[in-house]
Amino acid sequence: MELRRDGRAWRIGTAADVAWLAGKTTDGLTITAAVPPVFAAYATCHPPDGVSYPAHERALVTELARHTTDQPWWLGYLDTGAHDVVFPQAPRVDLYWRWGYVLVEAGPEQALTWRAGHMRGDGPLPDLFFPSDHSWLVSALWDDTWTAFGGSAEVVDALLGNPLVNARTVGLDEDAVPPGLTRE
Repeated sequence: MELRRDGRAWRIGTAADVAWLAGKTTDGLTITAAVPPVFAAYATCHPPDGVSYPAHERALVTELARHTTDQPWWLGYLDTGAHDVVFPQAPRVDLYWRWGYVLVEAGPEQALTWRAGHMRGDGPLPDLFFPSDHSWLVSALWDDTWTAFGGSAEVVDALLGNPLVNARTVGLDEDAVPPGLTRE
């Protein structure tokens, strides 16, 4: 299925497009609640003090784009009933605890421009996104105020090196909540 926006057709994802992720996360407080345990390295991030969500999210996407071959990205917008899903008429795919996501094949530019505001703040990012080759995954769960990441050690190192991203590494058995933040 395709839907139109910005003068072009965009492919809407199906359960097959997230089969590699569906059912692979775990219940609990570790990073694997948001990111399946299939990556070499894991991190969480959130805007540092004095940095806006849009600036933080632009830095995150810039680092990811810099370390990803040219390919489409899948953008997932969680249907909370209160936040923009970009394509409201699109069918949902179930992930995590049967939460409905609108999944769209697009790219970094759309990740930074299609939406204004989400559960974590006033930034544009989708709630879930990953490149077509599944080399990394960014996920922010419904009740988290931070973003979780899984990917290569090289990409995690790049995220750690950007002060606007404000990333920290997380082990598979560690609580994913970043220092200074609390669970809602």
